[in-house]
Amino acid sequence: MTSTRSRYLHGTDPREQKRLARLNTLINRASLRELALGGGERILEVGSGLGQFARDMARAVAPGGRVLGIERSREQIAGAVRAARAAGETGLVEWRRGDALDLPLRRGERGRFDLAHARFLLEHVPDPLRVVRGMVRAVRPGGRIVLEDDDHDVIRLWPEPAGFAPLWNAYMRSFKSLGNDPAVGRRLVALLHEAGARPRRNTWIFFGSCSGAPDFPAYVENAAGLLRGARRAIVEEGLLPARSFDAAIVALDAWKKRPDAAFWFAIAWAEGVRPPREEGKTSKPLKGRRV
Repeated sequence: MTSTRSRYLHGTDPREQKRLARLNTLINRASLRELALGGGERILEVGSGLGQFARDMARAVAPGGRVLGIERSREQIAGAVRAARAAGETGLVEWRRGDALDLPLRRGERGRFDLAHARFLLEHVPDPLRVVRGMVRAVRPGGRIVLEDDDHDVIRLWPEPAGFAPLWNAYMRSFKSLGNDPAVGRRLVALLHEAGARPRRNTWIFFGSCSGAPDFPAYVENAAGLLRGARRAIVEEGLLPARSFDAAIVALDAWKKRPDAAFWFAIAWAEGVRPPREEGKTSKPLKGRRV
């Protein structure tokens, strides 16, 4: 029986926190560009993590806007608070602990947000539709729901490092062993539709680089850190022998020095809107209902 509790594959130790911080520096600008914020929006960030992107959005909607970041991990919230304090942005975002499967919204907050956003979250929850339904209920009629997530099948490294294909396949299977979906990115539009939103746009955010580009080592190091964080789950589940795992990581680290190496990946991005109240049951009055 599949667990109904979210189980994050990578953990929250300091190495994982650093990897996530570096990852944000690689993709936040592109994600912010696709959101096309106009200023003044009230934003719900579901799975806010270390909070860099929540703070980016808050700056974009200031002074009249507001960002509420929901995060289950105490460690991640503590890291977000420290980073905000170090940047002199202590009051920029409101942080609130809670699970994406049961959003901790207060009386008067549901149905009031202009935008609900989640990135790299749905791949780590056993019931992504439940999360998206909660996001739809959180926004006002006409409000936007934006989902960004992975379809791990789309990755290509060329020339492919030795052992990378079986390692990556084992990594994807480790999601399934937790009851999660490593290819949820391809389902984002369907999830919006099933949750009662009206899908409006989808695209890809390119996530890659090649030898000779200044950011290329950072992309490869992120992939290696991602895989190292999943080593225990992969090996203990018998998805790949430890010796094969370690040899593939060594090969990946060496591969980034090749003059012809290219890293290709893309993040699935989809947007929907909550229809007017008369168009669907997700738009009925929400008083007294729980997500």
